Amino acid sequence: MQQSERRIPQIGIVMGSDRDLPHMEKAARFLRNLDIPFEMTALSAYRCPDRVREYGLSALGRGFEVVIAASGGTNELACLIASYTTLPVIGVPLRTDEGEASVSRELAALLSTLETPAGIPVATVGFNAVINAACLAVQILGVKDKRVRARLEEYRESRRAEETEKARRVEEAAREHHV
Repeated sequence: MQQSERRIPQIGIVMGSDRDLPHMEKAARFLRNLDIPFEMTALSAYRCPDRVREYGLSALGRGFEVVIAASGGTNELACLIASYTTLPVIGVPLRTDEGEASVSRELAALLSTLETPAGIPVATVGFNAVINAACLAVQILGVKDKRVRARLEEYRESRRAEETEKARRVEEAAREHHV
């Protein structure tokens, strides 16, 4: 497991396999940039169901306030974790690599994350939308922590400024080229 600094992790990031790490590293970078402590690991719901159960049961006691769970195929990982904790769980359905693209696997990842039994909700973001998952986790933390809300607002303001600058460059190019 990897932990951000030595503070108690507020967010748990769990993925189905080390193959998911390139996606989930984006969430880790986002949280690190906002100075939100997290812990990250990989757990296979099929190969290590007892470890998944322990992860869900121990999440609150380890300091987590939100869990982000990502997997391709069927996202049983998010659903299982949600069944063992009352913490908010955010599911990220992952698209498979280009060479392994399969509509049925992608739909399974999405639908299994969306369609959970009553009382076992999993908040779901779009395919590979790890930044949105991390952002939603930070929003949940921000409900009770105004410093976290302020960091998120600073992030959003920087994104707005970037978009404003991009628009200015496009408009300038149009004027120069009479587009």
